[in-house]
Amino acid sequence: MLEILGTIGGNILSLPGILGLAVGMMTRQLWLAATMGAVIGILETLAFAHWTFARVEPMELIIGVLVGVCASSIGCLIRQKGATV
Repeated sequence: MLEILGTIGGNILSLPGILGLAVGMMTRQLWLAATMGAVIGILETLAFAHWTFARVEPMELIIGVLVGVCASSIGCLIRQKGATV
């Protein structure tokens, strides 16, 4: 349980969370932001696995993609809401 929570927290504070939020704020299209967040989650997981799919843990990949999609979607919604104020 602690390993899963550590992975989630690490991804939120790492590339999928921070870079996903920044990339999501660059577009107003939710589907595009979610796609870019998923790509960031995959690339971050591969980068920490030394660019080898054999070293990628499936749970880390799933969590990285989910955090990337959520963060970039939140960034997109921040952009949309901020533009209407």
